[in-house]
Amino acid sequence: MIERQETGQRMSRIVKHNGTVYLCGQVCADATQGITQQTQTMLDKVEKLLEQAGSDKEHMLSATIYIKDMKDFAEMNAVWDNWVPEGHAPARACVEASMAREALLVEISVVAAVKE
Repeated sequence: MIERQETGQRMSRIVKHNGTVYLCGQVCADATQGITQQTQTMLDKVEKLLEQAGSDKEHMLSATIYIKDMKDFAEMNAVWDNWVPEGHAPARACVEASMAREALLVEISVVAAVKE
């Protein structure tokens, strides 16, 4: 069975299937901020959605990070490294990409297992 939460015309914020949680791309709460704050608020949103879906950051399987400019890679990673629990890093890819809005600096898509 497929369960969709917060579904709109284009996407669902959360999709659950066979014990796996798929989150749509998440961006920051305030695009006027720099990369550090954008990354932190983006990850805060991921954490809340994972909890809502019955998972958490220790159950992340993979993460794809889209960053507007690789010059911000080290600053983004500093926030990421402090956020991910030690020993629970997911498979991860990070690519430089154009963003949907000019002010956005980073976006993430996450797949996680449901907590047993």
